[in-house]
Amino acid sequence: MAYEDLREFIKKLEAEGELEEIDIEVDPELEITEITDRVSKQFGKGLLFNNPKGSKHRVAINLFGSVKRMCLALEVENLDELGERIISLIDKNVPHNFLDKLKALPMLMDLNKIFPKTVKTGACKEVILKGDDVDLFTFPILKCWPDDGGKFITLPAVFTKDPESGIRNCGMYRVQVYDKNTAGMHWHIHHSGADHYNKARRMGLEKLEVAVVIGADPAVIYSATAPVPDGVDEMLLAGFIRKKPVEMVKCETVDLEVPANSEIVLEGYVLTDELRVEGPFGDHTGYYSLADEYPVFHITAITHRKDAIYPTTIVGKPPMEDCYMGIATGRIFLPLLKKQLPEIVDMALPLEGVFHNMLFISINKRYPMQAQKIMNYVWGAGQLMFTKMIVIVDSNVDVHNTSEVLWRMGNNVDWDRDILVTKGPVDTLDHSSPHEFWGNKIGIDATKKLPSEGHMREWPNDIVMSKEIVDLVNSKWDSYFKKGKKK
Repeated sequence: MAYEDLREFIKKLEAEGELEEIDIEVDPELEITEITDRVSKQFGKGLLFNNPKGSKHRVAINLFGSVKRMCLALEVENLDELGERIISLIDKNVPHNFLDKLKALPMLMDLNKIFPKTVKTGACKEVILKGDDVDLFTFPILKCWPDDGGKFITLPAVFTKDPESGIRNCGMYRVQVYDKNTAGMHWHIHHSGADHYNKARRMGLEKLEVAVVIGADPAVIYSATAPVPDGVDEMLLAGFIRKKPVEMVKCETVDLEVPANSEIVLEGYVLTDELRVEGPFGDHTGYYSLADEYPVFHITAITHRKDAIYPTTIVGKPPMEDCYMGIATGRIFLPLLKKQLPEIVDMALPLEGVFHNMLFISINKRYPMQAQKIMNYVWGAGQLMFTKMIVIVDSNVDVHNTSEVLWRMGNNVDWDRDILVTKGPVDTLDHSSPHEFWGNKIGIDATKKLPSEGHMREWPNDIVMSKEIVDLVNSKWDSYFKKGKKK
């Protein structure tokens, strides 16, 4: 049953024992970050601050900060379920003949049930503020880290339309508050929001309209972070996750639609000829991303629920809340990668790699240089192009055990034969490259080597205990540690 809104998800977390409420006054400037960071590092609960200093709106944070809470957010038993549903949908909607087309009709009809639909109004319209009444400082927006350039909205779903095609995009881009009605719009060059902005500039348009949603239901929040293909509406993905359409309502001052169940909506525009310094910002890499010039978001209206909850997040050295969104993305989109490369067994994005620095992949190896083929494919696959290090291991290796992968690297790699270094795009936040937006990547083949790969020496077997002894010890385990009775 789909969550109707964010607060229904919060109630679910409370019922599951996954939420801690804090009633004493806490300052949104640095203090909430310090508390949440400690809780994140201890793999603790989601937090609801009921009395943030200077605001009547409660702060929700770390709601997605564990695998269990991500499963609750996406309404699945395990994170592999959604990927399996996507593959099932693809398989059923690629008809090969007339009979297959007939069989696909029910699935095509089901698809129509998850497309977003427009409604007349929604809870996000309970309060409508325009003109001088617009005031961002009404909300408990966090200053996360001491050297941040100011206060940042960190969990927004940012809506724009492609000025050429009119196709909607929803992405998650941080927003720095400058004053009561202007903010910085942090659009990276590789993201769709920046693409829409640059198209508007090339077309000679004066401005691009924007709506920033703070606090939609969890499927919408997650979908804003998901690496869906260009031109695919994230609200369709959210509907697919929810098994129910996202209800959308028209904005008051811009030609955009937003989820009707949202807590807070900021409406406005960015001028195509105006930039302003944004940052620095303590980012998910564990370093401050540097200040730079970005478009300025002018807010023309704020609509919100009367008792709106302000959801937010902090990022920094892992583990943090965003790590678990990344884990979910890896599990959801793994089946799509395996569809293209059936020899892939599993993959993992270790927390230490903060999404784009490291990727571990296990494969069923059958022929020489197969690992290098996988590396090159991955570097050409969507946002995986940003991966700086790819490590390929054999199918028997648990890629979710970073210690085991490192052990294989230390034992199985000849640093002359098994390394592939290439150039390509890197994440905008990568400070190690001497060039902006591109740099060097490394692929490491940590698989068992074949004679056909030039390894003519005998390859030793792993040390593995026999199954019979393992079963015997398992059956007698408790008895080994029980003291015999004295006579």
